[in-house]
Amino acid sequence: MMKFSDITEKIIGCAMKVHRELGSGFQEYIYQRALEIEFKKVLIKFIREYEMPIYYQGEKIGMRIVDFFVDEKIMVELKALTDLTDTHLAQGLNYLEASGHEVGLLINFGARSLQFKRLHNRKIIN
Repeated sequence: MMKFSDITEKIIGCAMKVHRELGSGFQEYIYQRALEIEFKKVLIKFIREYEMPIYYQGEKIGMRIVDFFVDEKIMVELKALTDLTDTHLAQGLNYLEASGHEVGLLINFGARSLQFKRLHNRKIIN
């Protein structure tokens, strides 16, 4: 079983519900607000637009705002694009690794079907 799969499955379930109701075509902030409502319904603890510190060799070099930080451990980045590319995936992984967190989700509401990728920090070995 993957680490934090119980909570990531709940997050993805909420995202599916939002996508089913709204479909594609809205701006990212609309999905963010709808997802916030779903998180509250299922009692998911989160911080919206969380300022996440970015580190280089143990030194803080900047901040990055992530759409949601769930349960004080999972970074959730939302997109509203026609399709996710390798660039989006690489960006999500870079943010995850630079922040030092272990698990993240990249969720795209802009495609016909909801797209999501589970991200795992390659620098953390369990």
